[in-house]
Formats: sequence, structure tokens, C-alpha cells
Amino acid sequence: MSSFNQFVCLSGLPRSGSTLLSAILSQNPLIHAEGNSAVCQLMWDMEQSLINNCGEQINANNRQKTSVDLITSIPHIYYKNNDKNEKIVVDKCRSWTLNENISLLKKYVDKNIKIIILERPLLEVVNSLVKMYNKNNKIIDIERLLDNNSEPIMRSMEGIVNAKKNNKDNTFFFITYEELITDTKTTLKKIYDFCNWTYFEHDLKNIFPKYKENDTIYNLNGLHDVHTEITKPDYNIILPLNIIHQCLLIQENFNLKI
Repeated sequence: MSSFNQFVCLSGLPRSGSTLLSAILSQNPLIHAEGNSAVCQLMWDMEQSLINNCGEQINANNRQKTSVDLITSIPHIYYKNNDKNEKIVVDKCRSWTLNENISLLKKYVDKNIKIIILERPLLEVVNSLVKMYNKNNKIIDIERLLDNNSEPIMRSMEGIVNAKKNNKDNTFFFITYEELITDTKTTLKKIYDFCNWTYFEHDLKNIFPKYKENDTIYNLNGLHDVHTEITKPDYNIILPLNIIHQCLLIQENFNLKI
């Protein structure tokens, strides 16, 4: 069973343009790029279950190959209802940059996996997320956003640092949010080169998400909205001074020059 020919991952920081990039790439009839994917979690859970919960039965019955088949099949089952022409899957998940998940990809999907990583200054990411909460009249504990190893920001930053330290085999391709919105066509061409795709001429004045996420599930309406045309966002900072300083310090400590 094979529902696609190539599996490419899209990862990085939240509020860094992944929804916009997915909407643009989906204009190519060969590419399926939708919202946040459950594939990574499903593969991880399946492997852990096979090792920790079913290991005795698997090994006693020499079913090691069955274990591999089960995990390998997950991405294909997940995307089995794609349009038959969409032979390239761009799977979006912030956790693909973590070592354990990279190992899953290389073992069960593609040993030469390609992972696109979107970056943005931490201050802008936090500011954008707080604005989204404010827009939905929701209270957010900003300091909790910056707790070590927390979701959705800090664990993603750790993943980016890990990717930059381990990119000798050209697994990762890094794009800044600024590059995506100010030099979109050049950035797209670089992505196509990285993934070994034949270039497709995208319509950057008529952008619509082909596979729109239901943001009511996240209780944040508009979280994954995209503009029809690419516009530079309003960068007015609404954060308290102590949070601004904390963001700058964290980014410096992570040695991420974005």
C-alpha cells in the first residue's frame, strides 16, 4: 500500500508561516499540504506500544517484521484518501525536529527524509500568539509560554537547535518568516530545489488554504487564517517589558540568530 511517492516534513516555530506555506504549496496539484498532522504522534505511540506493551508477544511469535509493517503503514493510511494526483505529502508537525522522531522518519519512512524548518524571532512569535489570544478574548499566562520544554514554543526551539547541530547530511532546510513573506518566489524555488521537485509557478495573489483547519477545535478562531495576498504583518509590540527582555535573553541563550 502506497498513497504517496514522497514524504516531506514541515516543522519549526508556531506563528512562523507554516499555514501560509502549506496553502501556497497546495496550489501545486502534485502536493498535499494540510494542517497540523497526527502522523508523528501515531508513529511514536505505535512503536512504544509494540516495544513496551506487545514486545513479549511480538518476539515470541517472530513478528518483528509485522512491527515494522505496522509503523511504516501509518503515514500511508493517514493520507490514503488524498487526491490520487497528490503524490507528494508535506506533513506539518513541530515535533519532527526532535531526535527520536527523526529516527522514526529515517527508519520507517525515508532514510533520506527532507525536513523544512520555519524560523522567526522569539519576540515576534510570542507577540503574535498573545495577539491571537487577545483577539479571542482569552487570557494567557505569557510566562508559561516560556517555561523550559513547554509547548508550543520552547520545545520547538529546542528542536531547531538540535536540527542546526545535526545537519551534516542536509536533512534540514531552514527558512525565516521574513524570507517567506518578503522574497516568497525565491524562497519557494529554494524549497523546490531542496526537495528535488520540478518547479511550479504559484499564484501569490490568490492564496487560499486548500485544506483549512477547524480552529474552533483549538478554541482560537482565526489561528490558521491566511490572507489572499501576502502582507507584511503589523509588528507593534504589546508585551510587557520583562517578557520582551526574557524573549531576547532566551533567544541569545539558544544561540539562534534569526
